Amino acid sequence: MAPGNLTPVTEFILMGVSDRPELQIPLFFVFLVIYGLTMAGNLGIITLTSVDSQLQTPMYFFLRHLAIINLGDSTVIAPKMLINFLVQKKTTSYYECATQLGGFLFFIVAEVLTLAVMAYDRYVAICNPLLYMVVVSPQICLLLVSLTYLYGFSTGIVVSYCIFSLSYCSSNVINHFFCDIVPLLTLSCSDTYFPETIVFISAATNLVLSLIIVVVSYFNIVLSILRMRSSEGRKKAFSTCASHMMAVTVFYGTLLFMYLQPQTNYSLDTDKIASVFYTLVIPMLNPMIYSLRNKDVKAALQRFLTISCYSLKSV
Repeated sequence: MAPGNLTPVTEFILMGVSDRPELQIPLFFVFLVIYGLTMAGNLGIITLTSVDSQLQTPMYFFLRHLAIINLGDSTVIAPKMLINFLVQKKTTSYYECATQLGGFLFFIVAEVLTLAVMAYDRYVAICNPLLYMVVVSPQICLLLVSLTYLYGFSTGIVVSYCIFSLSYCSSNVINHFFCDIVPLLTLSCSDTYFPETIVFISAATNLVLSLIIVVVSYFNIVLSILRMRSSEGRKKAFSTCASHMMAVTVFYGTLLFMYLQPQTNYSLDTDKIASVFYTLVIPMLNPMIYSLRNKDVKAALQRFLTISCYSLKSV
């Protein structure tokens, strides 16, 4: 294409989960239910861990922030996605697209790090219980969460700047339901070597380091549990980290499926399915995992409902 014919892109068209017209309304209701459950579940976790006196421990402090991150991750993606199911013109402005990508990166990186921090918290609680309140003090908890948000924010800014510093001057049709990195790179008419390198280094560093923390923490947790003489002690120790192990397995399993599949098998359609899972389905599942398998959360919910019903009767 001659240089004089290049027209800078000012907006993008999102193809969505499916381009079949007959599926738009059914898919709208499916994802509306998913987003509604995500909102209800994560707001419930945030509320319970904020108001219940029995849940004021480091584990539930981190769980509250995981719920905030899950809520933010879904909210960056779902509202625009739901609107696009109902409209003919599925456009998003250049700056709206950049903001969505930055927000997505912020929350997904924060989630990766928060899961690693939660694994470390469980390691200290089970392997060094006498030092737990010293090693994981309120000040340390606040510092870890602050660093997680700061690192996620800086990653979102740097990577989205690299992606949108490229020139987009040919097709503006994104084969995805949100502004993701790979579909945007395929549209660029600039040399993508530098942003691709930044993205690869950032993704590999975040994934590998967090996985190392999770694997080492749970390896030591399993060894510690096996050394316990009391079967009741082993059961109690396992129950304190079972929910987190399940959440970690689902989340990292999805990411590893995406990044470790052979390049010859990669397709944007597969990428879309995996993206639906870790941006919308996992944030919906996490509150269920942490509430259905956690006696403390179920007891806190029962206390909250009892107090709420009593308050309503008093009025």
